[in-house]
Amino acid sequence: MKAIKFIASILVAVLFVNIAVAGTPAKGKKTTLAVDTKASKIHWLAKKVTGQHEGTINISSGSLVADGAKIVGGDFVIDMKSIVCTDITNEEYNKKFIGHITTGDFFEVEKFPTSTFKITKVAGNNITGDLTLHGVTKSITFPAKISTVGGKVSATASIPVDRTDFGVKYGSKKFFESIGDKAIDDVFNLDVTLVAGK
Repeated sequence: MKAIKFIASILVAVLFVNIAVAGTPAKGKKTTLAVDTKASKIHWLAKKVTGQHEGTINISSGSLVADGAKIVGGDFVIDMKSIVCTDITNEEYNKKFIGHITTGDFFEVEKFPTSTFKITKVAGNNITGDLTLHGVTKSITFPAKISTVGGKVSATASIPVDRTDFGVKYGSKKFFESIGDKAIDDVFNLDVTLVAGK
């Protein structure tokens, strides 16, 4: 009887281990996972002396490369024409604001309709990659939280971006010292959530 119980406990343990690792690719075998653009999102926050504005931007495509449970590469494309402001409730003012940040003063989305990010290095929780924005490419590094469950990867990160590094100078004290309370912060923040799977 004791022998039967011992064998049964081993079988249960093996079954548990198999369930735990099911769906996770073996280490050494790279897998490309397509970004789920409906489940993925970007929230932006920009500040100025007299307040702040926030909104969303859509991710139009992308992929993540996994080696086992670890992310080792990937890229994604941001649709700059999809910029939305969520805190301005007046429809006319909202439209005016979006027109302001999508034209020549800021991101020139007709000329630069997309931005891209390509991972070049992953070290622990830190991700380094090339961000292309407003036609300029710069390497940036930021911490990210990555989880892999059942073959699906979720990655979240809060990414500070200095717009002046990408040639967007409007309202910057760096270039217009006497601008006073009309100054707009050089750094805006992108809270990125990426969900990818087979």
